[in-house]
Amino acid sequence: MSASSPVRPVNLANFIWQIADQLRGVYKPHQYGSVILPMTILRRLDAVMAEHRPVMRKLAEKTDNPDLLARQIRKQTDLRFYCASEYDFDRLLADPDGLADNLIDYISRFSSNVDVFSRFKFENEIATLAEKDRLYLVVKQFADVDLHPDTVPNAAMGDLFEELIRKFAEASNEEAGEHYTPRDAIRLMVDLLFAEDSEALTKPDVIRSVYDPTAGTGGMLSLAEEHLLRQNPTATMVLYGQEINDQSYAICKSDMIVKGQDASNIQMGDTLANDKFAGKTFDYCLSNPPYGVDWKASEAAVKKERAATGKAGRFGAGLPKISDGQMLFLSHLASKMRPERDGGGRAAIVLNGSPLFNGAAESGESEIRRWLLESDLVDTIVALPTNMFYNTGIATYIWLLDNTKPVERRGKVQLIDATTFYTKLSKNLGNKNRKIDDSSRARILRMYSDFDEQATENLEFSKVFDSRAFGYYTITVERPLHGDGVSTADRKVKPKPDPRLRDTENVPFDLDAAVPVEATIKAYFEREVLPHVPDAWIDYRKTRVGYEIPLTRYFYKYVPPRPLSEIDADLNQLAGEIIALLREVEK
Repeated sequence: MSASSPVRPVNLANFIWQIADQLRGVYKPHQYGSVILPMTILRRLDAVMAEHRPVMRKLAEKTDNPDLLARQIRKQTDLRFYCASEYDFDRLLADPDGLADNLIDYISRFSSNVDVFSRFKFENEIATLAEKDRLYLVVKQFADVDLHPDTVPNAAMGDLFEELIRKFAEASNEEAGEHYTPRDAIRLMVDLLFAEDSEALTKPDVIRSVYDPTAGTGGMLSLAEEHLLRQNPTATMVLYGQEINDQSYAICKSDMIVKGQDASNIQMGDTLANDKFAGKTFDYCLSNPPYGVDWKASEAAVKKERAATGKAGRFGAGLPKISDGQMLFLSHLASKMRPERDGGGRAAIVLNGSPLFNGAAESGESEIRRWLLESDLVDTIVALPTNMFYNTGIATYIWLLDNTKPVERRGKVQLIDATTFYTKLSKNLGNKNRKIDDSSRARILRMYSDFDEQATENLEFSKVFDSRAFGYYTITVERPLHGDGVSTADRKVKPKPDPRLRDTENVPFDLDAAVPVEATIKAYFEREVLPHVPDAWIDYRKTRVGYEIPLTRYFYKYVPPRPLSEIDADLNQLAGEIIALLREVEK
């Protein structure tokens, strides 16, 4: 594949996937990634170093101090990494008999910030390939792939890794969505994230930071940087990320190194249990945490941290059910936004539907929503089309958080129904058969910008609410216990409640905060309950406060049932067809 060949990420992925044919028999299809992914990373790094290799080798011969060598190489080449080995792909292939040892020497003499090959346990794979006489074939074919940035830009490289991971996941029936988010979804998130800061981002030499606590292969970070540089080529975007999966971390870190980012800003580990950027906040935050995954492994650390930090900590608002950790990431992101006193921050996170409404009043989930809404951090929630992600067809939502809302948005939350804004793919990619194209993305952004202006196209798909509209009181309604047909009473001559008749009601907040709680509850009780059960009363001691965001209900469209005459006609027609078929069988 020459540098002059047109590069299309999917075609390039298919080309590299064909190299995996050399692994057939030695590896099972779901194991191909342990060879193909590190080899792709190595070929990329090799291509980036190609023009600088003479300088690297010369400096490496003179300098034994790794830190000094790194500084010298960066000064002369502007690269944030190096390799002190004498080998490259051409020299490796020139010595077939020593290929395994030489390749191990090559990967082991990268600068310490390139720890990606150990994450793949690549030395073991080299030994296996050599033993099965596959090593030379694989190295030779990768040597024919041109992955120089002039041929394959960083964005295309990210697409390449996305496509390779999807193929490996399909081969093993694993969940590709644990590794990355589709580019069309990321682009929408990034556009929404930067929408309120567009003017400031055009200033010369502006510097911004972006953070992803579930970085995966780095797709969100990369697209955020590309967006900013497209807007302002003089800008600098400093990228930070943490990732728990070894292979995803290795891909993300290698990509950041090639971009010239500080490799120490990409950390390995469980974000919930051990925040590697504790105490640090960012201009922008992005995340696509795993859906419906329990947080048992992080439970002890999370609860210990919460006990130590209390309300001021990242989990101070509450803890969700152990079966679903999404809302922990939501709380974490809110805590990582740059404080208002330092200019403020924004965050975008994609979640499934449960964080909108799961948990009863005063549960951990409800308390997290309560904190977010009462702190006026929720800016917008966008309902995405189904079948947007590779590993699931469920409904998903982008939550946009902001701790420095413009005046017109303060105390309000915008809900956008974008479930019908998509185009169909010509070919399914796992569960994904829809994408948000450029025109749909522009339409969503226009609705976001219009906010509560009554533009005709907005009325059906965009609604703005007071943040109090999502609050409610759960009241306990009691009815008297009857014995032998008469009401029983306690010593104070108060009716005793019958536990079997006990019920609860959710009373919406009055949007006028000045109205007393008791008055709101009393008015609802007299209007909605007493006409049906006149002997009922409220046990005010059990009143609880809850918050939920029933987005689907706000955009529900009533579809009247078909007339009975039409249904009867269809049934008669089907019955006639069935009778005709039976007569044919009887002949």
